[in-house]
Amino acid sequence: MPDIALTTLVVLCLAAAAAGWIDAVVGGGGLLLLPALLLGLPHVPAAHVLGTNKAIAIVGTSGAAVTYARKAPVKVATALRIGLAALAGSMTGAFFAAGISSEVLRPVIMVVLLAVAAFVMLRPSFGRAADDGARQKVTRARTVTAIVLVGGGIGFYDGLFGPGTGTFLVLALTAVLHLDLVTASATAKIVNVCTNGGALAMFAYQGSVMWQLAALMAVFNLAGGLIGARMALRKGSEFVRGVLLVVVFSLVAKLAFDQWTA
Repeated sequence: MPDIALTTLVVLCLAAAAAGWIDAVVGGGGLLLLPALLLGLPHVPAAHVLGTNKAIAIVGTSGAAVTYARKAPVKVATALRIGLAALAGSMTGAFFAAGISSEVLRPVIMVVLLAVAAFVMLRPSFGRAADDGARQKVTRARTVTAIVLVGGGIGFYDGLFGPGTGTFLVLALTAVLHLDLVTASATAKIVNVCTNGGALAMFAYQGSVMWQLAALMAVFNLAGGLIGARMALRKGSEFVRGVLLVVVFSLVAKLAFDQWTA
């Protein structure tokens, strides 16, 4: 582990806790955790920052996934199938990442996110508890669509570009499988465990993980994730919807800033 000032270490641990909370509620914790690591460790190679980020995030995501699975009506088998498709998609996306310019992708993603935000605000019923009729519409075809398009498609995006993957998963699962936002968040956490595990295995194989720092920050990330999952379960879909909109607008602002300063 590199020499890190105590103040910087404290800030990184607090960022890890906040990121765990955000990620557990609606996804998008990487918007806070990864920039914090990059700013706090400016002389560390990017690959080591990315690998350490995955080692931290998978702990909090796993804790949140277990909490959700115990109390939310999650179909774990379906979530794991989507997760495996997302794992394959992310590996494929990573393969093509070198040939894609992020400057081209950022404006497209910003437009998509703004459209998503408008849709969520104009449809107050989106992501509320699904009624019996909606549940009956979740056919085998919809499940396959979720596995192929949600898992494979968003997994590909995660490997190719990445920002907001958890948020996209929540929105897509809500739309395709008629899940309420709490159950969609729970399902997304299981999918995230699969994709993070695959990425972490690759980074670990390459020796690009600072394990001591990751272990310390993971404790805070786990605490934030557990608190976030319990709050989402207790407060329900309206709470998740509000956090979702905040995260979407934050992501748009970050992408706009990155595009402006590129």
